[in-house]
Amino acid sequence: MSRFVDRVTIHVTAGNGGHGCSSVHREKFKPLGGPDGGNGGNGGSVRLVVDPQVHTLLDFHFRPHAKGTNGKPGMGDNRDGATGEDLVLNVPDGTVVLDADGKILADLVGEGTSFEAAKGGRGGLGNAALASRARKAPGFALLGEEGQTRDLVLELKSVADVGLVGFPSAGKSSLVSVLSAAKPKIADYPFTTLVPNLGVVQAAGDIFTIADVPGLIPGASTGRGLGLEFLRHLERCAVLAHVVDCATLEPGRDPVSDIDALEAELAAYRPALDADHGLGDLADRPRVVILNKIDVPDAAELSDFVEPELAQRGWPVFRISAVSHNGLRELTFALAKMVAEYRAAQPKQQARRQIIRPVAVDDSGFSVLPDPAVEGGFIVRGERPERWIAQTQFANDEAVGYLADRLNRLGVEDELKRLGAEPGAPVTIGDMTFDWEPTTPMGDEVPVTGRGTDIRLDRSERVGAAERKQARKARRGRFEDGDIRG
Repeated sequence: MSRFVDRVTIHVTAGNGGHGCSSVHREKFKPLGGPDGGNGGNGGSVRLVVDPQVHTLLDFHFRPHAKGTNGKPGMGDNRDGATGEDLVLNVPDGTVVLDADGKILADLVGEGTSFEAAKGGRGGLGNAALASRARKAPGFALLGEEGQTRDLVLELKSVADVGLVGFPSAGKSSLVSVLSAAKPKIADYPFTTLVPNLGVVQAAGDIFTIADVPGLIPGASTGRGLGLEFLRHLERCAVLAHVVDCATLEPGRDPVSDIDALEAELAAYRPALDADHGLGDLADRPRVVILNKIDVPDAAELSDFVEPELAQRGWPVFRISAVSHNGLRELTFALAKMVAEYRAAQPKQQARRQIIRPVAVDDSGFSVLPDPAVEGGFIVRGERPERWIAQTQFANDEAVGYLADRLNRLGVEDELKRLGAEPGAPVTIGDMTFDWEPTTPMGDEVPVTGRGTDIRLDRSERVGAAERKQARKARRGRFEDGDIRG
């Protein structure tokens, strides 16, 4: 049995960026080959793309987790790592993307429309790209960034021109089946329709779509019955058509009271896409009343009685029979005309232009705030400082010194001085905490030492190349003249 799912929560994770490579070129007769470590590849992103062949969100209901491909690490000989492939998730036309707080992030309408659900992490730079006048042969590389992780809510809102609303068993599915080639389920019991049905109607040279929404009952806007689940499928409809069962035998029901009850539910429901599409509330959409089942003698008599009262409201009224096809031709042309008039009256959609927002001249790109949890401590926030922390190999002293130089050039050092930070004050950036030393000189003022070392750091557990050479000779019991014996 097929299932229709129009609201799911997905968990998307983009691929991580590959790490940069720290390598020195080695070739015969070239003792100073220089750094040749390649950059890591970018991680693959996760994208949502509208596919006209997809009609439900059922796949995401069973497989809510999606992850992009990681980028490959860089290699020696200036070979960059491969970029991770983007993961493309196909969604139906009319899918709305919301974040965990309910904020609309994207409204995907039209074949090929895409949205980047999670951005892949950038690959780390290799030591060849980090070489400079101060560091001619860096002994470190940058780590790749982690891919973005997000929890998103997908809602499917059907794209239809005419929405059929009415009580259960009013004949909406039967009307869709005779106006179009759609074949919805039809039976003689309430709530036969459990999912929206779409049909394409052709009237002379005009073509429009019609949607059969599951039956509504009083209280639908507050979650009673199936109404709250499927009222969202009416949000994009240009015209709403009341399908009234004139042959109902239920006590206390008549065409006028049925319409009044449904109008109250439509007025109480607030679409989430008003601001995006400018269609307004459901209560403001054009209306048409369809008095169905007039092939029954009692229904025909009742329609004669209520038609003048409904016409006084300014709504077109049509008497039809989905069984005998009476009045269907007039209804089809009238709906096509109403759809065309309503769409023509809407403001013309302007092509979206690229918006460039330059950085303000006084925007430093970071902020320094007192740490509420640590007395005398500070917290540095900003995209670049936090990204630099994630890229740093803290087991490598030279990489830590490079990080200190980047933060100093950004102005973090001066801002800490301005706020009165004392030497040794704990400074937190991202998930790392440092003891601030204001007298640390910049990298271009520090003499070059061995690869992976930095003399500005008080202690270093890394054993240098000269020390390893001495230890190897000591183990072999060989000391040459001029060697230093411990």
